[in-house]
Amino acid sequence: MQTSSWAALWAQPFFFRFWSARLVGVLSNQMLMLALSWHVYDITSSAWDLGLVGLFQFLPALLMTLPAGHVADRLHRGKIFACCLLVQVVVSGVLLMATQEHWATRELMFALSVVLGITRAFQMPAQQAITPLLVPSGLLQSAVAVSTSGMQAAIIGGPALGGVLYASSPLTVYAVCCGLSLLAGLQTLRVKIHHQPTHTAASWRTVLAGVAFVWERKVLLGAMALDLFAVLLGGATALLPIYARDILHIGPEGLGLLRAAPAVGALAMSLVIARYPLQRQVGKRLLWAVAVFGAATVVFGVSENFWLSLVALIVTGAADNISVVTRLTLVQLETPDDMRGRVAAVNTIFIGASNQLGEFESGTTAAWWGPVGSVVIGGLGTMAVALWWLKLFPDLAKRDRMSHG
Repeated sequence: MQTSSWAALWAQPFFFRFWSARLVGVLSNQMLMLALSWHVYDITSSAWDLGLVGLFQFLPALLMTLPAGHVADRLHRGKIFACCLLVQVVVSGVLLMATQEHWATRELMFALSVVLGITRAFQMPAQQAITPLLVPSGLLQSAVAVSTSGMQAAIIGGPALGGVLYASSPLTVYAVCCGLSLLAGLQTLRVKIHHQPTHTAASWRTVLAGVAFVWERKVLLGAMALDLFAVLLGGATALLPIYARDILHIGPEGLGLLRAAPAVGALAMSLVIARYPLQRQVGKRLLWAVAVFGAATVVFGVSENFWLSLVALIVTGAADNISVVTRLTLVQLETPDDMRGRVAAVNTIFIGASNQLGEFESGTTAAWWGPVGSVVIGGLGTMAVALWWLKLFPDLAKRDRMSHG
């Protein structure tokens, strides 16, 4: 069954055409984000300004995501995604000219960060809602896993390639980003997407309809909230520099390996799920995956051995990928097409909030209890949440198959 599903997925040409566009787009975006941050630091030598780059991207994305979800339900999602890539072409082109003509300033970088944040708000709901339109529902879990594997590969390779190109010249990396984003946009326009847009008028009620939809369906609410709390409590990424320098004594080279380790685990697991999709007891397996994520976080927290720490982080990435693929598949299968953009927007807010607040939580608790205490308590808290969810969201825990059908 699994092998036939794998072969059937490869027979979906428009899915892989869109997959390749997303892969190239994410690769370009990761390179651009790294170059933009590095360029700001080169100009100002200020850690505060470096933090503002992230803030100026996050806040507009947070404010615009729900309206963007409604737009993704009203307009053609493929064209929205292509337009977002076109904006990245423009941003990369502006940075290329500004660098070449020596008018790249701190203020320009902040303004472009805001543009990228708004663009992300429109891109995420649109791209999440496209995949279910390209494959049969029975192949959706494998499709989500394959999509995740490509994104993880781009997340691993993008910053590394961007760093190499930036070292040669900022002009090079901006030119390459410009070309890759244009290529991804053109590839997206070649994808045939059969989307029937909703014709409901824009209002606060329709914009917030995704929130109401998720709130009324406890399986979706439980899956999204579980991911939020797992990342919020179990995220040790923000403290990796402390572990690398003061606990594991491995230097910047080792830090790079630690940062890549979760993505390596996620990539490996996504390939496994693509070949062998979860068939039964998906709710319990989701909760077990989060519990394993918490346990591996605890192991990383107490470890003073580099290789054990590396393995622990790989396990966190693999376990988190099970959670991500399961959650995204459930969300897509439980949501009617005319609501997928708005529900994807709610999911995007959960993801963004958990990542940003998780870094803040890790830094705050590390200041109180030290880095080891912060990571260990966070991991134990994640395991406790997985146990608590058995009682709080019984419908999620009892969910047997991805689809009721």
